[in-house]
Amino acid sequence: MTDISNIAPRDKAEILAQALPYIRQFHGKTMVIKYGGNAMTDPELQADFAEDVVLLKLVGMNPVVVHGGGPQIEAALGRLGKKGEFIQGMRVTDAETMEVVEWVLAGEVQQDIVGLINQAGGKAVGLTGRDGGLIRAQKLKMVDSADPNKQHDVGQVGDIVAIDPSVVKALQDDQFIPVISPIGFGAENESYNINADVVAGKLATVLQAEKLVLLTNTPGVLDKTGKLLTDLTAREIDELFADGTISGGMLPKIAGALDAAKSGVNSVHIIDGRVPHAMLLEILTDQAYGTMIRSH
Repeated sequence: MTDISNIAPRDKAEILAQALPYIRQFHGKTMVIKYGGNAMTDPELQADFAEDVVLLKLVGMNPVVVHGGGPQIEAALGRLGKKGEFIQGMRVTDAETMEVVEWVLAGEVQQDIVGLINQAGGKAVGLTGRDGGLIRAQKLKMVDSADPNKQHDVGQVGDIVAIDPSVVKALQDDQFIPVISPIGFGAENESYNINADVVAGKLATVLQAEKLVLLTNTPGVLDKTGKLLTDLTAREIDELFADGTISGGMLPKIAGALDAAKSGVNSVHIIDGRVPHAMLLEILTDQAYGTMIRSH
């Protein structure tokens, strides 16, 4: 716990009062939060995250959490003596790997997050894409980045066909906080592993969320000199793609963020999950703790 005993009561009141316009502005609005990176593995940051989510819910916002779990999946596969294989950044998911993905994400990781939020005073409910027919998916056709005529088979990795948000809406209206594992189902009831950033982006669009917040292990989008770009429009992002400023692991994140911003989500925030309470600071203050991408 950060020690704030040395802050004068009047200053504390002032800090709270400054959050008021933001609380008023976002009251009743949906926030989709992609939870990943250090915020997900460091116990203190985990507790901060859970408190932030509960606070947002208590002041009248509707947080929806979508989580990843790459490191946890790697560890579980390692215990079984399996080595993770990746093609163009995507995990190759055979039937055995898919089973591991399901029990790690929908079992261990999701239930840990549900427990943390409940411990912080919220009412969290875990869902996968199967629950309420939430995420319908099909096999991802991965085109080779060098040769567009060539396709890679990455197994049970999914592409979202449709999202039916009715189960999420029903839970929200009843004071619950949905925690969603990025697993979809196909026409034959088969399971698909879907990139969590993609799920968060699509879900934010379908729910017409006010904000999409992506917790990462970077300060946000950096320019070529390493300076944080705090405020970007969709058009400026396109330019950063074109000149190669945005590359590597940031590509899928930003691509999903950009789609959401272009599809009606008011703002997308890529924030540093290594900063305690980064989410509250980003949403309830005028300080930038990451990069905000505005829809226009």
